[in-house]
Amino acid sequence: MYQPLLLIPGLRCDSYLYAPLIGRIDAGTAAMVADVSRDDSIAAMASRVLAAAPPRFALAGLSMGGYVVLEIMRQAPDRVTHLALLDTNARPDSDERKVARRAEMALVAAGKSALVSRMGLPGLLAPRHLDTPIAEAVHEMTMRVTPETYYRQQTAIMGRIDSRPFLKDIAVPTLVGVGAEDQLIPLPLSQEMAAAIPGAELVVFPDAGHIPTIENPAAVASAVRDWLRR
Repeated sequence: MYQPLLLIPGLRCDSYLYAPLIGRIDAGTAAMVADVSRDDSIAAMASRVLAAAPPRFALAGLSMGGYVVLEIMRQAPDRVTHLALLDTNARPDSDERKVARRAEMALVAAGKSALVSRMGLPGLLAPRHLDTPIAEAVHEMTMRVTPETYYRQQTAIMGRIDSRPFLKDIAVPTLVGVGAEDQLIPLPLSQEMAAAIPGAELVVFPDAGHIPTIENPAAVASAVRDWLRR
């Protein structure tokens, strides 16, 4: 059975974020990676994704992609058949995180994009994946994203709204997934979302940090296959 699956990338990510996953899900699933590179607000990203999307689709987002997914659920809930929130959270950005983001943006503006990428790897990956080809592939992915896109995405993230009040209204089969060693989005934030969404299933992916679709794609694919059958 043909099933469209729309995948929303995270900050400074491209389609490679989902490439290891797409190769492991069912052949009948038509996976598409959305473009979230051109807008500087989560609402505008969601509107652009919806304009290019099929009439009905399953929807998954990782990290920043999760913020866009939640906005899509507000703008067009009737078009979504299934929802997956991966290594993301429903809270707005904290003042502390905004300060850190602006510092990173200043470094990128000063021509230190590669430094920012390298500095971010310990927070993105499980320790066992540092200094491995996985880390190098993630670094190469981030470097493919232009500074202009990076600025827009960081601006969108900092301006996102609090999605917690809307979680109770989600009425489609929902997967909340998180890497067991995610330092950026620790497990309690995923537990918070799963508890607030009616019928949501929480899955913790072993041997993975913030980007389990690359670190442990087999575990994510197994959870996605089960989720799409619900």
